Amino acid sequence: MKQAKNLPLAYILTGWLLLSLSTFGFSQHIRTAAEQGGLYLPLLEGKKVGVVGNQTSILPQSNSKHLVDFLLENKVNVTKVFVPEHGFRGTADAGEKVDNSLDSKTGLPIVSLYGTNKKPSPAQIQDLDVLVFDLQDVGVRFFTYISTLHYVMEACAEQGKPLILLDRPNPNGNYVDGPILKKGFESFVGMHPIPLVHGLSIGELAQMINGEKWLKGGVQVDLTVIPVANWNHAMAYELPVKPSPNLPNALSIRLYPSTCLFEGTVVSLGRGTYFPFQVYGYPDARFGEFTFTPVAIDGMSKTPPHQDKLCYGRDLRSESLTEPFTLSYLLEAYQRSEMKEKFFISYFNTLVGTDELKKQILAGKTEAEIRATWQQGLQDYAALRSKYLIYQ
Repeated sequence: MKQAKNLPLAYILTGWLLLSLSTFGFSQHIRTAAEQGGLYLPLLEGKKVGVVGNQTSILPQSNSKHLVDFLLENKVNVTKVFVPEHGFRGTADAGEKVDNSLDSKTGLPIVSLYGTNKKPSPAQIQDLDVLVFDLQDVGVRFFTYISTLHYVMEACAEQGKPLILLDRPNPNGNYVDGPILKKGFESFVGMHPIPLVHGLSIGELAQMINGEKWLKGGVQVDLTVIPVANWNHAMAYELPVKPSPNLPNALSIRLYPSTCLFEGTVVSLGRGTYFPFQVYGYPDARFGEFTFTPVAIDGMSKTPPHQDKLCYGRDLRSESLTEPFTLSYLLEAYQRSEMKEKFFISYFNTLVGTDELKKQILAGKTEAEIRATWQQGLQDYAALRSKYLIYQ
């Protein structure tokens, strides 16, 4: 990890002390990078700053103050804000167009990085001296904030702009699982050859992207990662705000790697309810005894699959999650459907980053048999991951 430059000695010693206390078991509050202004405010003095952020870019222990407001209060010259999928306030549906606009509170111009403009253009960053990136990831390859990260890194590298990443804990950061993305299946829901559950903080992943030269042309960005204090990968972390409109609570985030696979099928995962990613169902009684009816919900899902149709399936809200990522829900629904190939939509292979999983399911493979085919890839990834860990 690149060390923060030109920091006052007091800040360095304070950071070392906090890390030492955490290492030797003393109880400390987890502090996101955004909450440690002393580690990055000196890097922004006298510079024109762009912020990549959204509703997750807050300081939880400062009454959830937004990072942009905090920077402005500390006389940082923020000149524009870039926003990913779901928009600056996090109210846009998945896949919904996010328009350029002005922030009603600060008057700052907001530049959308979703839709046709996923990567900041040279014109959009030419007047900036540095970009600050602060988004809450959930540790799953198809959660698109990490794709936004990739394009921001690439734009900064190409235009010679340094990037300061304010790190946050990964709520699914205690394990690694799933198939590795296969070459030829890259998309905005999967840009890197990593497992479906990657087990990295967004700062660690940024270091991997940079170190492995995964940006176009092998370019590398001038990257500074400000780390989280008092957190490691074995520690649970519950997000203070929803990372996206349809991940409303900790359970939905833990189920997300497993239930999001239904996005590539004809089955509903509960969009159009107040418990998305925590149920699944289809308009056919064979799918289960639990019922729900997806409806349009403003700010969550305006046109959910199977809208206004009674769906039958399973309620997962009491799951123990002893196995955080599982294929059991997908396999059970597939078997009950008796639809064979028609169970899947064309998006499935793109979502999972490989065509192997669909083939294995159609061939009747068990979860254990499918998992066995992932193991070599996961072992190779474990060795790669160890090179970029900031937290143990």
